Amino acid sequence: MTVSRVRRGVVPTLLGVLASAALLALYARGGWAWPFGFVALVPWLWTLDRLQSFGASLASAVLMSSAFVAAALGWFGAAFAAYVGIGTVPATAVLLLLAPVMQPQFLAFSLVRHATRRRGAWPRALAAAAAWVGCEWLFPKLLGDTLGHGLQPSLWFRQAADLGGAAGLTLMLLLVNEALARASSAGRSAWRPLSTAALMIALLAGYGAWRIASLQAALSAPAAAMRIGLVQANITDLERRRAEQGAYAVVRDLLDTHAAMSEHAVRAQGAEALLWSETVYPTTFGSPKSEDGAGFDQEIRDLVAALGTPLVFGTYDRDDHGEYNSAAVIEPARGLLGHYRKTHLFPFTEWVPDWLDGPRFRRWFPWTGSWRPGDGVRVFPLTLADGREANVLPLICLDDVRPQLAIDGARLGAQAIVGLSNDSWFTAYPAGARLHLAVATFRSIETRLPQLRATTNGLSAIVDESGEVVVQTGMGQQAVLVGEIPLRDPVPTLMLRFGDWVGPAGLAFLGVLALMAVVRRLGRGHLGSTDTSASVSS
Repeated sequence: MTVSRVRRGVVPTLLGVLASAALLALYARGGWAWPFGFVALVPWLWTLDRLQSFGASLASAVLMSSAFVAAALGWFGAAFAAYVGIGTVPATAVLLLLAPVMQPQFLAFSLVRHATRRRGAWPRALAAAAAWVGCEWLFPKLLGDTLGHGLQPSLWFRQAADLGGAAGLTLMLLLVNEALARASSAGRSAWRPLSTAALMIALLAGYGAWRIASLQAALSAPAAAMRIGLVQANITDLERRRAEQGAYAVVRDLLDTHAAMSEHAVRAQGAEALLWSETVYPTTFGSPKSEDGAGFDQEIRDLVAALGTPLVFGTYDRDDHGEYNSAAVIEPARGLLGHYRKTHLFPFTEWVPDWLDGPRFRRWFPWTGSWRPGDGVRVFPLTLADGREANVLPLICLDDVRPQLAIDGARLGAQAIVGLSNDSWFTAYPAGARLHLAVATFRSIETRLPQLRATTNGLSAIVDESGEVVVQTGMGQQAVLVGEIPLRDPVPTLMLRFGDWVGPAGLAFLGVLALMAVVRRLGRGHLGSTDTSASVSS
């Protein structure tokens, strides 16, 4: 192959990758940019159709994953660098090098698309889309992101997430992009893929419009309600404060600030329950390590008793196996109801695999965490002052980026999701906090449960059953947010019935295609053997 032919292949590929990365960057901004999700991959798909080998398709996918990370998630490298205290440049370089590992769906999509190129346009498109969503289910991403989350700003389009979650929306977006890419090279027959794309978009919008109307009808019936106060104290950088002021002074400031803000929420705004953020009480609650710790524990109990309101707050828990990032639930009359232990820990900053952990590893990476993962959801019945009960499902930080925990909680009778998060490492990079909130709203769509999220310094929010962010705080703001949520059983959804099913279904579809290919190959081999035998006999 001549150098000029290579250049003719490389240049269009690079242009297609860069064009798609730019469109994906716009799409990731949210707000008005959500329609870009239907066309963002078209330039890359157009160039993929012209690649003739697995190697070229794989190289294109590697470039696309790196370009996507740089364009849409570039802030993550800088935020992580600030958190662990290393330079932004090396952190970003590592992020880009790891892009194919962090976003492996591009590789799976491209290779399956190439492998099925002779099956026809739509079987190939379905197989590639199945590979994408199957890969994201099999290898969950750190931030839980998928293309479907970009449709969050659209009231109608996001409603289809109660059928197949954000993964189902991703599948539809991929198919629409495939149809538009095919239309761009179909000449006079372009009307066929264009009409297919238009039909899929119309079906999504039509379902969303119908679902909103049915939700409004179902939720208009009278129901008991609960007013809950979310406390966002905007106290961050605890490690620096601890080094400068001492641990006692830091905890003292945290408790005094939260007590004053909680009293305002109850006395002035009528809150009937309180929610504080993740790890707001940075030591074990209920199993104190010192006399000071026992005194602080008692102060929290006394506060709950004085205000007469239940409290859910972030703290630590421990047992013989180690410590846990947890949410403690306290009531005025019954005291500590128990702890929910965070299930999905952030790798390395919160948890290190046992096979990798050790003294040498800790010397090299002193910022790594040592919490143990919890063992699944818990639903707590909060008893309000007048005897009403509210069944709440606590989720901590990354717990709300994966669908199954919220689904499990709804199946156990939860009437509301209460989220606790510490997004303070996004202080200078609010795109991270916006992404986290957008992803979390899908848990309300999939389960049709209202959601309350208290964060350390933003973005705290109240989310309704349609996934609408009713009200939210700003980043870096000290605020008390009080809202009312209805207490009723959730409206049934396909996601509640079958769980997070789209990814496994995609993998099953690929398995069937692979089995059919093996059967056909065996059949051809058997036929060839029979023909040869017949020829020899004659």
